[in-house]
Amino acid sequence: MNYVIIGNSAAAVGCVEGIRSIDKTGSITVISDEPHHVYSRPLISYLLYGKTDREKMKYRPDDFYEKNSVTALFGVTAEKVDYEAKKVVLNNGSSVAFDKLLFATGSSPFVPPMEGLDTVPKKFSFMKLDDAMALEEAIGPQSRVLIVGAGLIGLKCAEGIRGKVRELTVVDLAPRILPSILDEEGSDMVQKHIEKQGITFHLGTSVARFGAEKAELKNGETVEFDVLVLAVGVRPNTALAAEIGCKVNRGIVSDEHCRTNLDGIYAAGDCSESYDITEDQYRVLALWPNAYMQGETAGIDMAGGNQLYDKAIPMNAIGFFDLHVITAGSYAGEAYVTRTEDTYKKLITKDNLLKGFILIGEIARAGIYTSLIREKTPLDTVDFELIRERPQLMAFAAPERAVKLGGAKA
Repeated sequence: MNYVIIGNSAAAVGCVEGIRSIDKTGSITVISDEPHHVYSRPLISYLLYGKTDREKMKYRPDDFYEKNSVTALFGVTAEKVDYEAKKVVLNNGSSVAFDKLLFATGSSPFVPPMEGLDTVPKKFSFMKLDDAMALEEAIGPQSRVLIVGAGLIGLKCAEGIRGKVRELTVVDLAPRILPSILDEEGSDMVQKHIEKQGITFHLGTSVARFGAEKAELKNGETVEFDVLVLAVGVRPNTALAAEIGCKVNRGIVSDEHCRTNLDGIYAAGDCSESYDITEDQYRVLALWPNAYMQGETAGIDMAGGNQLYDKAIPMNAIGFFDLHVITAGSYAGEAYVTRTEDTYKKLITKDNLLKGFILIGEIARAGIYTSLIREKTPLDTVDFELIRERPQLMAFAAPERAVKLGGAKA
């Protein structure tokens, strides 16, 4: 069996390990447009911050490919998939034959048209290791950096470079930071914490036009800068899959086994859609743990095994300047909120289930809340009054505690 994986991040690793859990001898080829050993992309900001290094960023040990008998093609691009001939055509003129193929193509930065953008000499994205390294080369102690985008990518970039530059400004059209994962109260709390680091925000506005070293905002203000980072958003890389007839909405459509509508073709990670059990709909969940689990599920199925990817939820665990944030699930339902000067907790319940939560500052035992959501545990079967105040296993019945502690089977 010839397995081919287009991509080399979390979903690809999951797929390799899923395949090898079933098939020890089949041929596996990984096609990577990056020249690097597989690394943890969420850590690129910590590389600039100085909290990690290139070696520690590796998502798997140096012998990962050799140990799993993987042929890794680094720095090459899959230009076309010939579905009838069952081969992937590469930009170097060669091709790779496959019996089973996984699209783990990830996503790419989305840059909307902005007047004058082509006049800016130093502009960067912030999604890959090479982006981070190029940005680090461009900045210095006197740099004035403008980041367009106050989502996860833009704010992690701000954290990573704040100590290396003179001024840092963030602009976003949304009226608050992190609008996709935080409510108004949570956003306000995190923003004030980040502002203490000397970072300036212009929210509820966008860039009307760029000059070589200035941005005129639609609210009439002007921001001067030397270096520009564009972190407006991302788009799933679906073109290769769409060209061969895979069904594509925003992402590549796949089932609970990560199979597409074409026989032998799978999709996992940021390029694909998952069934969000908290919203009861398929959507792109561009999250590192989900990408790995999707990839592993695909790999197991590709090798003839049987595993379901049926507990997907949106979830983010992130920190900014030592303020830790974990969010998960849906925010539609009845809210229970507690707040102190340094912490914020919001739990959302609906139909006797925990549907989502926001934790800021105090995140201990967040896994208990996550488990309640993933397992769809009826709240009347646990001591939810205790759990919402102090999440702990004692709130579960003895048999369920044994399962969660790993001492018994569900």
